[in-house]
Amino acid sequence: MADEMPTSRSPRLPSGEAGRDIFSRNGGARAFGDFYYRAMKVPWPLFFAGSAGIFLVINSCFAIVYALGDNPIANARPGSFVDLFFFSVETLATVGFGDMHPQTTYAHTIATIEIFTGMSFLAVMTGLIFARFSRPRARLVFARHPVISRHDGQTTLMIRVANARANIISDAAAQLWLVRTERTAEGATFRRFHRLALRRQENPLFVLSWTLLHTIEPSSPVFGQSAEDLAASGATLVIVLRGLDENAVQELRARRQYDSRLIRWGYRYADILTADERGRANIDYSRFHDIVPEGPWT
Repeated sequence: MADEMPTSRSPRLPSGEAGRDIFSRNGGARAFGDFYYRAMKVPWPLFFAGSAGIFLVINSCFAIVYALGDNPIANARPGSFVDLFFFSVETLATVGFGDMHPQTTYAHTIATIEIFTGMSFLAVMTGLIFARFSRPRARLVFARHPVISRHDGQTTLMIRVANARANIISDAAAQLWLVRTERTAEGATFRRFHRLALRRQENPLFVLSWTLLHTIEPSSPVFGQSAEDLAASGATLVIVLRGLDENAVQELRARRQYDSRLIRWGYRYADILTADERGRANIDYSRFHDIVPEGPWT
């Protein structure tokens, strides 16, 4: 039985250039409610910009706290917020150039708290940067358009995938799902997930290119559906692919979603495999996304 979730409308899963994003409201999420997840998700420029912003805010706050004391820092100009700020930077980073130093019990107390804060901040930053660098990334390329055409005399849904690194991904496995809005006999609307059977779900050595094939037969959820039917139900194709990167000895996972309007009916993928004068196989990835018409489609 297909998995399902209730819905009051017909939202699409985000699926690239043709899909619509889903926005959640009143879910209780806060800006720092899941700091680790957000720190791992943002792009590198935003990650470093955010880290620099937090660093400046922390030092500004400590400079303000130092300013509340009575001449707390030796060799700092009286009333100079800039001197206190840079002293805070030196203390937070545990550099301590020596020109300025705490000269009261109050200043020593604040400096002690700041050094502990700086060590903690450095530990968190080191852990986040290592986690971001060490996270395995699958360099897989998915064709821009799924196609439906004849294959071995049967109507077949096809999606081409390539390994951009050209390394070996062993024990690769793929799953293809159809997600669409359906109405029950009681009139309730559900977003249901239908698994589409693939002719070959596993690939022992995924090196270059792999075309996923789903035969549209009477048992298929796509059987009898037209492009208009799929679009009306907000249908989305979801591919989940996993495998073991033999170089990094890490499991890789990749996901791609297609809005049903991206499907090209009556087309097939252009051939990318040729042989040179020595009989060696050559793959032309410049034609990876190219599709050619099969002929009249009924």
